[in-house]
Amino acid sequence: MYHDGKLGAILLFLPPSLLLFSLFVVMPIFNAAELSLYKWSGFGEVTDFVGLKNYANLLSHSVFHQSMWNSVKIILASILLQIPLALGLALLIYRKTPTNTLFRLVFLAPYILAEIASGLIWSFIFDGDYGVSAQIASALSIDPFYILADKRFAFLAIITVIVWKYFGFHMMIFIAALQSVPTELIEAAELDGASPRQVVTYVKLPLIAHALKLSVFFAIIGSLQVFDVIIPLTNGGPSNSTHSIVSYLYTFGLTRLNVGYGSAVGVVLFVFCIFTALTYKRIVIREGKTT
Repeated sequence: MYHDGKLGAILLFLPPSLLLFSLFVVMPIFNAAELSLYKWSGFGEVTDFVGLKNYANLLSHSVFHQSMWNSVKIILASILLQIPLALGLALLIYRKTPTNTLFRLVFLAPYILAEIASGLIWSFIFDGDYGVSAQIASALSIDPFYILADKRFAFLAIITVIVWKYFGFHMMIFIAALQSVPTELIEAAELDGASPRQVVTYVKLPLIAHALKLSVFFAIIGSLQVFDVIIPLTNGGPSNSTHSIVSYLYTFGLTRLNVGYGSAVGVVLFVFCIFTALTYKRIVIREGKTT
């Protein structure tokens, strides 16, 4: 069944991979599921069994509901804003020229920055006393406004930073895919009288559909993991209105020494990730059958 050394490669590389996956992914999941049934601070013996009380408290907590909704909004913003922006820029600069290389470097730079550094940079930009927003308010002779302290605009600021931070990553995926499109097909379409928009719609996009699906998948997974950007920007405020599900787990579970409650949040997040992945897979498979 296996030829050309494939069986040997499987026997050599699969066991270590399965061992590492079991130790660092599977076992922690089961451990979190067990701890979610206890009230435990992280110190001492795990003895205070509370059953499903952590889950009941979690599902009745309004901040948790807001955090879940915020994570969904991040997913929607990543798919509806971030990916179209990345695709549009990729279509403009995917050809290999010195100028396009410079633009790629500029657009990719935010992704290279650490999340904490990005959050700190934008927290200064949004600062109403010393940041760029303060300078704008001063130039317009209006009262300073504090974007990150206003519930109406704080989460919108987070969305802005996330789109700015990660669009370059998706742009590079699209550039790599566009560079693999045969130039003969593009030239043939242009000779047949296709407009630039028609070339993009009927030639380029269908041929990079695999990259689009991969980018959407990465956007969803990344949106569910957003944490390092939120903490330096708002730390979940004002009034716990800008938490993601991960920052909620950190704030209400770990920092308050309520490991059992935090484990319950982790289990719910894991189930939500599995549900999202299966839903996305079903949509992709259905789309593939229809096309």
